[in-house]
Amino acid sequence: MPQIYSKITGTGSALPERATTNQALADELALRNIETSDEWIRTRTGIEKRYLAERGLTTTKLAERAARSALWDAGTDPSEIDLIVVATTTPDMIFPSTACQLQKLLGCSKGAAFDLQAVCAGFVYAITNADALIRTGVYKKALVVGVDVMSRIVDWDDRSTCVLFGDGAGAVILEASDEPGVLASRLSADGTLDEKVLGCTGFIAGGESHGDPFVRMDGQQVFRMAVGSMSESARAVLEDAHLSVEEVDCYVPHQANLRIMQKVAQKIGIPEEKMVVTVNRHGNTSAASVPLALDNAARHNDIKKGDVVLMQAVGAGMAWGSVLVKWTKENQ
Repeated sequence: MPQIYSKITGTGSALPERATTNQALADELALRNIETSDEWIRTRTGIEKRYLAERGLTTTKLAERAARSALWDAGTDPSEIDLIVVATTTPDMIFPSTACQLQKLLGCSKGAAFDLQAVCAGFVYAITNADALIRTGVYKKALVVGVDVMSRIVDWDDRSTCVLFGDGAGAVILEASDEPGVLASRLSADGTLDEKVLGCTGFIAGGESHGDPFVRMDGQQVFRMAVGSMSESARAVLEDAHLSVEEVDCYVPHQANLRIMQKVAQKIGIPEEKMVVTVNRHGNTSAASVPLALDNAARHNDIKKGDVVLMQAVGAGMAWGSVLVKWTKENQ
């Protein structure tokens, strides 16, 4: 029986309409007696603006926009999709899942649909799971979405976190193939690095909200952990694929902080000119971060057929991972 692989055949993304620059955000925060500035945010994070969801724009609707964009790019009808995996930390409700709601909106009722929660590492976890399921031979075409509306769980009185996050969605179509597309993947986690490092501990019980409903973060510890874990993960996934770092043509890291991205690229040995950077325009969009950046690179022809693409992310848990892909898609 021939070996089954999976490959990316389409990418898509979606952003809310409202772009908020650092200066606009600083002006809004000043009304709450929170002091910050464009320079303070840019020099520490590389972020210049982010998109914030308007009232009524749900996680599911944002996911639908990205999904339809990816379906169009792949030339795929929604009825052909037999697997939907949605990575999100900000679902519209506890259940049904965002994936099932998305399936209903797209009108593709066959196959499986489920959510996956690994926060900022969610998309890397999701595409790894979809690839594994396609390789079983049971599923043929998967829609993988990373989507988050982080602005709704950010404490706007906490300068250390509220300037970092934006809202967005990114998606890929992953199809069964007789040629390798996804070359290798590595997922890792360390539960001892728990909510004291990065977390949002709020929950609902007995009809009441309990705990802290906002994101809290130890920035210095996250920085150290992110640099170390992603560097190690990159080396491991390249070894799994029997490739050298010099063979990586495009590097798509989690768009959380430009300084982290630059430090990881330096430790891995990837030139900065190979690194996709969208954090300046989008901020940290959590699970949407990597697919947003990937779609941006694909649409600007920064990725060409035959290129080796390294995608990486790290998030609360702490959880992290890397996916190595051979780009088999023709440029538009």
